[in-house]
Amino acid sequence: MARLARRRPLDFWPGFVDALASLLMVMVFVILIFVIGQFVLADAVSGRDRAISQLNAELAALAQTLSLTQSARELADARVGELSASLATSEREREALGNEILAARDELHTAQDEARTQREEAARLGADIAALQQLKAELEAEVARLASALDTSERGLKEQKEMSAAAIAQVELLNRQLAAVREQLEQLNAALDAAKLAARDKDLKLEELGRELNLALAARVKELARYRSEFFGRLQAVLGERKDVQIVGDRFVFSSEVLFPTASDEVSAEGMVQLTRLAETLKTLSAEIPDDLPWVLQVDGHTDRRPISNARFPSNWELSTARALAIVKFLRSQGIPPQRLAATGYGEFHPLDARSNEEAYARNRRIELKLTSR
Repeated sequence: MARLARRRPLDFWPGFVDALASLLMVMVFVILIFVIGQFVLADAVSGRDRAISQLNAELAALAQTLSLTQSARELADARVGELSASLATSEREREALGNEILAARDELHTAQDEARTQREEAARLGADIAALQQLKAELEAEVARLASALDTSERGLKEQKEMSAAAIAQVELLNRQLAAVREQLEQLNAALDAAKLAARDKDLKLEELGRELNLALAARVKELARYRSEFFGRLQAVLGERKDVQIVGDRFVFSSEVLFPTASDEVSAEGMVQLTRLAETLKTLSAEIPDDLPWVLQVDGHTDRRPISNARFPSNWELSTARALAIVKFLRSQGIPPQRLAATGYGEFHPLDARSNEEAYARNRRIELKLTSR
Protein backbone atom coordinates (compact mmCIF):
# COMPACT_ATOMS: atom_id res chain seq x y z
CA MET A 1 0.00 0.00 0.00
CA ALA A 2 2.74 2.34 0.95
CA ARG A 3 4.42 1.49 -2.31
CA LEU A 4 1.36 2.33 -4.25
CA ALA A 5 0.98 5.53 -2.34
CA ARG A 6 4.40 6.60 -3.30
CA ARG A 7 3.67 6.32 -7.09
CA ARG A 8 3.70 9.63 -9.10
CA PRO A 9 0.40 10.77 -10.70
CA LEU A 10 -0.05 10.67 -14.55
CA ASP A 11 1.32 13.83 -16.38
CA PHE A 12 -0.87 14.81 -19.43
CA TRP A 13 0.80 18.14 -20.05
CA PRO A 14 3.46 17.09 -22.58
CA GLY A 15 0.83 15.47 -24.75
CA PHE A 16 -1.34 18.54 -24.49
CA VAL A 17 1.61 20.72 -25.47
CA ASP A 18 2.36 18.48 -28.42
CA ALA A 19 -1.26 18.58 -29.54
CA LEU A 20 -1.38 22.34 -29.07
CA ALA A 21 1.85 22.75 -31.07
CA SER A 22 0.45 20.58 -33.85
CA LEU A 23 -2.77 22.58 -33.88
CA LEU A 24 -0.79 25.81 -33.93
CA MET A 25 1.28 24.57 -36.89
CA VAL A 26 -1.90 23.61 -38.71
CA MET A 27 -3.38 27.05 -38.04
CA VAL A 28 -0.17 28.73 -39.18
CA PHE A 29 -0.26 26.63 -42.36
CA VAL A 30 -3.90 27.49 -42.95
CA ILE A 31 -3.20 31.18 -42.35
CA LEU A 32 -0.23 30.97 -44.71
CA ILE A 33 -2.40 29.34 -47.37
CA PHE A 34 -5.05 32.02 -46.84
CA VAL A 35 -2.46 34.81 -47.12
CA ILE A 36 -1.04 33.29 -50.29
CA GLY A 37 -4.56 32.92 -51.72
CA GLN A 38 -5.35 36.56 -50.85
CA PHE A 39 -2.13 37.69 -52.52
CA VAL A 40 -2.87 35.69 -55.68
CA LEU A 41 -6.49 36.91 -55.70
CA ALA A 42 -5.44 40.53 -55.15
CA ASP A 43 -2.92 40.26 -57.99
CA ALA A 44 -5.54 38.73 -60.26
CA VAL A 45 -8.09 41.44 -59.35
CA SER A 46 -5.46 44.18 -59.88
CA GLY A 47 -4.57 42.75 -63.31
CA ARG A 48 -8.24 42.60 -64.20
CA ASP A 49 -8.71 46.22 -63.08
CA ARG A 50 -5.77 47.27 -65.23
CA ALA A 51 -7.20 45.36 -68.18
CA ILE A 52 -10.60 46.98 -67.61
CA SER A 53 -8.97 50.45 -67.39
CA GLN A 54 -7.05 49.79 -70.62
CA LEU A 55 -10.24 48.60 -72.33
CA ASN A 56 -12.07 51.71 -71.10
CA ALA A 57 -9.29 53.92 -72.46
CA GLU A 58 -9.41 52.11 -75.81
CA LEU A 59 -13.20 52.40 -75.84
CA ALA A 60 -12.95 56.15 -75.16
CA ALA A 61 -10.40 56.50 -77.99
CA LEU A 62 -12.65 54.53 -80.32
CA ALA A 63 -15.62 56.70 -79.35
CA GLN A 64 -13.61 59.85 -80.03
CA THR A 65 -12.43 58.43 -83.36
CA LEU A 66 -16.03 57.54 -84.24
CA SER A 67 -17.15 61.06 -83.34
CA LEU A 68 -14.39 62.57 -85.49
CA THR A 69 -15.32 60.21 -88.34
CA GLN A 70 -18.97 61.23 -88.11
CA SER A 71 -18.01 64.91 -88.06
CA ALA A 72 -15.73 64.38 -91.05
CA ARG A 73 -18.53 62.55 -92.83
CA GLU A 74 -20.97 65.38 -92.12
CA LEU A 75 -18.41 67.89 -93.39
CA ALA A 76 -17.81 65.71 -96.46
CA ASP A 77 -21.57 65.47 -97.10
CA ALA A 78 -21.90 69.25 -96.78
CA ARG A 79 -18.92 69.71 -99.10
CA VAL A 80 -20.44 67.30 -101.62
CA GLY A 81 -23.68 69.31 -101.51
CA GLU A 82 -21.81 72.55 -102.07
CA LEU A 83 -19.80 71.00 -104.92
CA SER A 84 -22.99 69.64 -106.50
CA ALA A 85 -24.61 73.09 -106.34
CA SER A 86 -21.42 74.67 -107.68
CA LEU A 87 -21.30 72.08 -110.48
CA ALA A 88 -24.90 72.81 -111.45
CA THR A 89 -24.18 76.54 -111.47
CA SER A 90 -21.01 75.96 -113.50
CA GLU A 91 -22.92 73.88 -116.02
CA ARG A 92 -25.52 76.62 -116.43
CA GLU A 93 -22.82 79.24 -116.80
CA ARG A 94 -20.98 76.99 -119.28
CA GLU A 95 -24.12 76.61 -121.37
CA ALA A 96 -24.68 80.38 -121.29
CA LEU A 97 -21.05 80.98 -122.22
CA GLY A 98 -21.37 78.46 -125.04
CA ASN A 99 -24.31 80.38 -126.51
CA GLU A 100 -22.42 83.65 -126.15
CA ILE A 101 -19.40 82.08 -127.84
CA LEU A 102 -21.61 81.00 -130.75
CA ALA A 103 -22.84 84.58 -131.13
CA ALA A 104 -19.28 85.85 -130.87
CA ARG A 105 -18.22 83.31 -133.50
CA ASP A 106 -20.84 84.68 -135.87
CA GLU A 107 -19.48 88.17 -135.40
CA LEU A 108 -15.94 86.82 -135.71
CA HIS A 109 -16.86 85.15 -139.01
CA THR A 110 -18.10 88.52 -140.26
CA ALA A 111 -14.83 90.09 -139.17
CA GLN A 112 -12.92 87.28 -140.85
CA ASP A 113 -14.79 87.96 -144.08
CA GLU A 114 -13.77 91.62 -143.85
CA ALA A 115 -10.20 90.55 -143.07
CA ARG A 116 -10.27 88.21 -146.07
CA THR A 117 -11.35 91.13 -148.24
CA GLN A 118 -8.49 93.21 -146.83
CA ARG A 119 -6.05 90.35 -147.51
CA GLU A 120 -7.30 90.04 -151.09
CA GLU A 121 -6.78 93.77 -151.54
CA ALA A 122 -3.31 93.42 -150.03
CA ALA A 123 -2.62 90.52 -152.45
CA ARG A 124 -3.67 92.69 -155.38
CA LEU A 125 -1.43 95.43 -154.08
CA GLY A 126 1.40 92.91 -153.80
CA ALA A 127 0.80 91.87 -157.41
CA ASP A 128 0.97 95.54 -158.44
CA ILE A 129 4.22 95.87 -156.50
CA ALA A 130 5.62 92.80 -158.28
CA ALA A 131 4.59 94.26 -161.65
CA LEU A 132 6.27 97.56 -160.76
CA GLN A 133 9.42 95.72 -159.71
CA GLN A 134 9.41 93.81 -163.01
CA LEU A 135 8.94 97.07 -164.92
CA LYS A 136 11.77 98.60 -162.90
CA ALA A 137 14.03 95.69 -163.85
CA GLU A 138 13.08 96.10 -167.50
CA LEU A 139 13.80 99.83 -167.37
CA GLU A 140 17.12 99.24 -165.67
CA ALA A 141 17.97 96.78 -168.44
CA GLU A 142 16.94 99.40 -171.03
CA VAL A 143 19.09 102.00 -169.25
CA ALA A 144 22.03 99.63 -169.32
CA ARG A 145 21.45 98.91 -173.03
CA LEU A 146 21.20 102.62 -173.84
CA ALA A 147 24.29 103.38 -171.76
CA SER A 148 26.17 100.62 -173.56
CA ALA A 149 24.95 101.96 -176.91
CA LEU A 150 26.03 105.44 -175.85
CA ASP A 151 29.47 104.26 -174.84
CA THR A 152 29.79 102.37 -178.09
CA SER A 153 28.74 105.43 -180.06
CA GLU A 154 31.15 107.67 -178.18
CA ARG A 155 34.01 105.26 -178.77
CA GLY A 156 33.11 105.09 -182.44
CA LEU A 157 32.97 108.82 -182.67
CA LYS A 158 36.33 109.20 -180.98
CA GLU A 159 37.82 106.70 -183.33
CA GLN A 160 36.41 108.53 -186.31
CA LYS A 161 37.57 111.85 -184.77
CA GLU A 162 35.00 113.57 -186.90
CA MET A 163 31.48 113.75 -185.68
CA SER A 164 28.78 114.36 -188.15
CA ALA A 165 25.64 116.29 -187.38
CA ALA A 166 23.65 113.06 -187.50
CA ALA A 167 25.92 111.39 -184.93
CA ILE A 168 25.62 114.41 -182.64
CA ALA A 169 21.87 114.33 -182.97
CA GLN A 170 21.85 110.61 -182.19
CA VAL A 171 23.98 111.16 -179.09
CA GLU A 172 21.71 113.96 -177.94
CA LEU A 173 18.68 111.76 -178.57
CA LEU A 174 20.25 108.92 -176.61
CA ASN A 175 21.04 111.30 -173.76
CA ARG A 176 17.48 112.59 -173.69
CA GLN A 177 16.12 109.03 -173.80
CA LEU A 178 18.47 108.03 -171.01
CA ALA A 179 17.39 111.02 -168.88
CA ALA A 180 13.72 110.21 -169.53
CA VAL A 181 14.24 106.58 -168.61
CA ARG A 182 16.09 107.57 -165.45
CA GLU A 183 13.29 109.98 -164.52
CA GLN A 184 10.68 107.29 -165.16
CA LEU A 185 12.75 104.87 -163.09
CA GLU A 186 12.84 107.34 -160.21
CA GLN A 187 9.07 107.77 -160.47
CA LEU A 188 8.62 104.02 -160.45
CA ASN A 189 10.89 103.70 -157.39
CA ALA A 190 8.84 106.38 -155.62
CA ALA A 191 5.59 104.60 -156.60
CA LEU A 192 7.04 101.28 -155.43
CA ASP A 193 8.04 102.75 -152.06
CA ALA A 194 4.60 104.33 -151.69
CA ALA A 195 2.94 101.01 -152.55
CA LYS A 196 5.09 99.16 -149.99
CA LEU A 197 4.27 101.77 -147.36
CA ALA A 198 0.56 101.54 -148.19
CA ALA A 199 0.69 97.74 -147.96
CA ARG A 200 2.46 97.96 -144.60
CA ASP A 201 -0.14 100.44 -143.37
CA LYS A 202 -2.96 98.17 -144.53
CA ASP A 203 -1.40 95.20 -142.70
CA LEU A 204 -1.08 97.26 -139.53
CA LYS A 205 -4.64 98.55 -139.87
CA LEU A 206 -5.88 95.00 -140.47
CA GLU A 207 -4.15 93.72 -137.32
CA GLU A 208 -5.41 96.68 -135.31
CA LEU A 209 -8.93 96.13 -136.68
CA GLY A 210 -8.79 92.49 -135.64
CA ARG A 211 -7.64 93.38 -132.12
CA GLU A 212 -10.26 96.08 -131.76
CA LEU A 213 -12.96 93.74 -133.07
CA ASN A 214 -11.98 91.00 -130.61
CA LEU A 215 -11.93 93.47 -127.72
CA ALA A 216 -15.27 94.91 -128.79
CA LEU A 217 -16.82 91.45 -129.11
CA ALA A 218 -15.52 90.42 -125.68
CA ALA A 219 -16.77 93.65 -124.12
CA ARG A 220 -20.19 93.29 -125.77
CA VAL A 221 -20.53 89.66 -124.70
CA LYS A 222 -19.51 90.51 -121.15
CA GLU A 223 -21.84 93.52 -121.01
CA LEU A 224 -24.78 91.54 -122.42
CA ALA A 225 -24.10 88.71 -119.96
CA ARG A 226 -24.19 91.20 -117.09
CA TYR A 227 -27.54 92.63 -118.20
CA ARG A 228 -28.91 89.12 -118.81
CA SER A 229 -27.93 88.06 -115.28
CA GLU A 230 -29.48 91.22 -113.85
CA PHE A 231 -32.65 90.66 -115.90
CA PHE A 232 -33.02 87.07 -114.71
CA GLY A 233 -32.33 88.10 -111.12
CA ARG A 234 -34.99 90.85 -111.19
CA LEU A 235 -37.47 88.59 -112.97
CA GLN A 236 -36.91 85.83 -110.41
CA ALA A 237 -37.48 88.30 -107.59
CA VAL A 238 -40.70 89.58 -109.19
CA LEU A 239 -42.16 86.16 -110.00
CA GLY A 240 -41.05 84.52 -106.76
CA GLU A 241 -40.20 80.88 -106.17
CA ARG A 242 -42.39 78.81 -108.52
CA LYS A 243 -41.92 75.24 -109.65
CA ASP A 244 -43.44 76.04 -113.05
CA VAL A 245 -41.02 78.95 -113.70
CA GLN A 246 -37.28 78.30 -113.65
CA ILE A 247 -33.93 79.34 -115.12
CA VAL A 248 -32.26 76.84 -117.47
CA GLY A 249 -28.83 78.02 -118.66
CA ASP A 250 -29.26 81.46 -120.26
CA ARG A 251 -33.04 81.06 -120.68
CA PHE A 252 -36.03 81.80 -118.46
CA VAL A 253 -38.52 78.95 -118.84
CA PHE A 254 -42.30 79.24 -118.24
CA SER A 255 -44.55 76.21 -118.22
CA SER A 256 -47.21 76.68 -120.93
CA GLU A 257 -49.97 76.05 -118.38
CA VAL A 258 -48.92 79.27 -116.58
CA LEU A 259 -49.64 81.40 -119.67
CA PHE A 260 -52.08 79.52 -121.93
CA PRO A 261 -55.05 77.16 -121.72
CA THR A 262 -54.61 73.74 -123.29
CA ALA A 263 -54.24 73.75 -127.11
CA SER A 264 -54.75 77.55 -127.24
CA ASP A 265 -52.72 80.65 -128.00
CA GLU A 266 -54.93 83.00 -125.97
CA VAL A 267 -53.04 84.34 -122.94
CA SER A 268 -54.83 83.39 -119.71
CA ALA A 269 -55.64 85.83 -116.88
CA GLU A 270 -52.79 84.45 -114.76
CA GLY A 271 -50.52 84.62 -117.80
CA MET A 272 -51.33 88.31 -118.28
CA VAL A 273 -50.34 88.97 -114.67
CA GLN A 274 -46.99 87.20 -115.13
CA LEU A 275 -46.31 88.85 -118.50
CA THR A 276 -47.18 92.28 -117.07
CA ARG A 277 -44.54 91.74 -114.37
CA LEU A 278 -42.13 90.60 -117.04
CA ALA A 279 -42.80 93.71 -119.14
CA GLU A 280 -42.29 96.06 -116.17
CA THR A 281 -39.00 94.36 -115.31
CA LEU A 282 -37.84 94.52 -118.94
CA LYS A 283 -38.75 98.20 -119.28
CA THR A 284 -36.85 99.03 -116.09
CA LEU A 285 -33.78 97.17 -117.30
CA SER A 286 -33.94 98.46 -120.89
CA ALA A 287 -33.63 102.01 -119.58
CA GLU A 288 -30.21 101.04 -118.17
CA ILE A 289 -28.90 99.19 -121.26
CA PRO A 290 -26.90 101.44 -123.63
CA ASP A 291 -28.61 102.24 -126.91
CA ASP A 292 -25.67 100.96 -128.97
CA LEU A 293 -25.93 97.46 -127.44
CA PRO A 294 -28.09 95.49 -129.95
CA TRP A 295 -30.08 93.40 -127.44
CA VAL A 296 -33.29 91.56 -128.20
CA LEU A 297 -35.66 89.42 -126.11
CA GLN A 298 -36.19 86.16 -127.98
CA VAL A 299 -39.44 84.30 -127.18
CA ASP A 300 -39.36 80.58 -128.09
CA GLY A 301 -42.46 78.39 -128.08
CA HIS A 302 -42.25 74.60 -127.48
CA THR A 303 -44.86 71.83 -127.33
CA ASP A 304 -44.87 68.16 -126.33
CA ARG A 305 -44.66 65.37 -128.89
CA ARG A 306 -48.36 64.56 -128.96
CA PRO A 307 -49.75 65.71 -132.33
CA ILE A 308 -52.40 68.38 -132.77
CA SER A 309 -54.48 68.90 -135.89
CA ASN A 310 -57.36 71.34 -136.25
CA ALA A 311 -58.36 74.19 -138.50
CA ARG A 312 -56.39 76.76 -136.52
CA PHE A 313 -53.30 74.67 -135.72
CA PRO A 314 -52.51 72.03 -138.36
CA SER A 315 -49.41 70.97 -136.35
CA ASN A 316 -47.43 71.75 -133.21
CA TRP A 317 -45.28 74.17 -135.21
CA GLU A 318 -48.22 76.51 -135.73
CA LEU A 319 -49.26 76.22 -132.08
CA SER A 320 -45.77 76.96 -130.71
CA THR A 321 -45.27 79.86 -133.13
CA ALA A 322 -48.70 81.34 -132.35
CA ARG A 323 -47.98 81.24 -128.61
CA ALA A 324 -44.61 82.96 -129.07
CA LEU A 325 -46.24 85.63 -131.24
CA ALA A 326 -49.01 86.13 -128.67
CA ILE A 327 -46.43 86.87 -125.98
CA VAL A 328 -44.50 89.23 -128.29
CA LYS A 329 -47.72 91.12 -129.13
CA PHE A 330 -48.66 91.38 -125.45
CA LEU A 331 -45.20 92.74 -124.54
CA ARG A 332 -45.48 95.17 -127.45
CA SER A 333 -48.80 96.38 -126.03
CA GLN A 334 -47.06 96.96 -122.70
CA GLY A 335 -44.59 99.39 -124.26
CA ILE A 336 -41.65 97.16 -125.23
CA PRO A 337 -40.14 98.40 -128.55
CA PRO A 338 -40.87 95.94 -131.39
CA GLN A 339 -37.26 96.00 -132.58
CA ARG A 340 -36.32 94.49 -129.21
CA LEU A 341 -38.64 91.46 -129.61
CA ALA A 342 -38.41 88.23 -131.62
CA ALA A 343 -40.67 85.15 -131.78
CA THR A 344 -39.77 81.59 -132.78
CA GLY A 345 -41.75 78.33 -132.78
CA TYR A 346 -39.91 75.01 -132.36
CA GLY A 347 -42.86 72.63 -132.11
CA GLU A 348 -42.00 69.36 -130.36
CA PHE A 349 -38.51 69.05 -131.85
CA HIS A 350 -36.43 70.43 -128.95
CA PRO A 351 -37.66 68.57 -125.84
CA LEU A 352 -36.15 68.93 -122.38
CA ASP A 353 -37.26 65.40 -121.46
CA ALA A 354 -37.25 62.63 -124.10
CA ARG A 355 -39.51 60.27 -122.12
CA SER A 356 -43.13 59.54 -123.07
CA ASN A 357 -45.11 60.24 -119.90
CA GLU A 358 -47.17 63.06 -118.43
CA GLU A 359 -44.26 64.48 -116.43
CA ALA A 360 -42.09 64.71 -119.58
CA TYR A 361 -44.96 66.20 -121.59
CA ALA A 362 -45.50 68.87 -118.91
CA ARG A 363 -41.79 69.80 -118.93
CA ASN A 364 -41.65 70.03 -122.73
CA ARG A 365 -44.72 72.32 -123.01
CA ARG A 366 -42.97 75.60 -122.28
CA ILE A 367 -42.14 79.17 -123.27
CA GLU A 368 -38.48 80.17 -123.14
CA LEU A 369 -37.21 83.77 -122.87
CA LYS A 370 -33.65 84.60 -123.84
CA LEU A 371 -31.95 88.00 -123.67
CA THR A 372 -29.50 87.93 -126.56
CA SER A 373 -28.01 90.09 -129.33
CA ARG A 374 -29.06 90.47 -132.93
